[in-house]
Amino acid sequence: MEKKSMFIEQSFTDHKSGDMNKNFDDDGREKRTGTWMTGSAHIITAVIGSGVLSLAWAIAQLGWVAGPAVLMAFSFITYFTSTMLADCYRSPDPVTGKRNYTYMEVVRSYLGGRKVMLCGLAQYGNLIGITIGYTITASISMVAVKRSNCFHKNGHNVKCSTSNTPFMIIFACIQIVLSQIPNFHNLSWLSILAAVMSFSYASIGVGLSIAKVAGGGGHARTALTGVAVGVDVTGSEKVWRTFQSIGDIAFAYAYSTVLIEIQDTLKASPPISENKAMKRASLVGVSTTTFFYMLCGCVGYAAFGNNAPGNFLTGFGFYEPFWLIDFANVCIAVHLVGAYQVFCQPIFQFVESQSAKRWPDNKFITGEYKMKVPCGGGFGISLFRLVWRTSYVVVTAVVAMIFPFFNDFLGLIGAASFWPLTVYFPIEMHIAQKKMKKFSFTWTWLKILSWACFLVSLVAAAGSVQGLIQNLKDFKPFQAPE
Repeated sequence: MEKKSMFIEQSFTDHKSGDMNKNFDDDGREKRTGTWMTGSAHIITAVIGSGVLSLAWAIAQLGWVAGPAVLMAFSFITYFTSTMLADCYRSPDPVTGKRNYTYMEVVRSYLGGRKVMLCGLAQYGNLIGITIGYTITASISMVAVKRSNCFHKNGHNVKCSTSNTPFMIIFACIQIVLSQIPNFHNLSWLSILAAVMSFSYASIGVGLSIAKVAGGGGHARTALTGVAVGVDVTGSEKVWRTFQSIGDIAFAYAYSTVLIEIQDTLKASPPISENKAMKRASLVGVSTTTFFYMLCGCVGYAAFGNNAPGNFLTGFGFYEPFWLIDFANVCIAVHLVGAYQVFCQPIFQFVESQSAKRWPDNKFITGEYKMKVPCGGGFGISLFRLVWRTSYVVVTAVVAMIFPFFNDFLGLIGAASFWPLTVYFPIEMHIAQKKMKKFSFTWTWLKILSWACFLVSLVAAAGSVQGLIQNLKDFKPFQAPE
């Protein structure tokens, strides 16, 4: 094995001009190879989670008018603020300025002060919460496969109870292996696979919903205003569910936590700079996501009406054909394997870069060993990366086992991070970059948008807290809710 340093500062003088232009970018780092297509794959992987299948429930709470309107509104807000954030990757000029490799660095360059710490807490707290939530969700999909086969074999009235814990362990073992992938630059293949999986299970959900609508068997009851007070829910339940639905839809689009890290994988191909490539990737990613969200939400609501289940694949809105349900749930699990890596890589890179800066002479932290992999060429192994990343995956899996209702915590974390990361910081940095005058027309409406989204976060947080209180009443450690 050949030993070398993990973090090496490259300078232009270290390479001949021809080699530098060929193998290194303007910051001395290894040349980036990502395109707007790989960027959009990363975005789709990050955005389209298995929650897409719960959108029928969200539309059912809001109805035919407000449901699609809220979906379209947040798709526009997310794309609009993502274009602002893409322009801040370089500072002060969006094309020729200095690169910023993380969201925190971007905030430090444009805003500075305590806002950098606020950004770090919101971003990394949200990322940690998402990885724990994905461990739970993936295990639910794996359990759904086993239960689906049980129902098919023994009938729908049989209680097919299965523990989530073994499947969380399986998921964690897979993540321990994949977490040794050094960085985002090497994740393109996994994101593309995950994006294909998300299209597959979303398409299956839509197809089954259309078949249910076309097959007759009773018309599902729907309404312009969603679930009816006094018929489906009480007045207070209607309010809380509406809050939760708005929050679910708002957070379903959020990928700002990883946008800068995704943009750092893109190459500049004149006349298309990194920010233009990222904007194109965002447009494709958000448009594709909105299309599938509309299909799954609206067609699912048409199929199930006001009784739409929280997830019509893992929640067994469908039982047959069981093999197709099994395939869809396997697709969900595979997609979450890739999505987990998209969200944990920024955490890994942050801890490793900070550790290398603090202990630059520690061989355990900065050392890397080159190993030859059969049919795969060379592969760098870092002992620190092996220990730290493995420990992280194990801890998140254990937390998922102890708190199987963590997805309710995730809603609260999402509410706390949606406004600062998706709306507030992009708008504030855009104002600083463009040097806008206070109380000008553009400054005023941007501030109004920011405060409106802040109110959405507060409303969604209230809904999440109420749901959390309800789940805590039946809390049992190391047991998943039935």
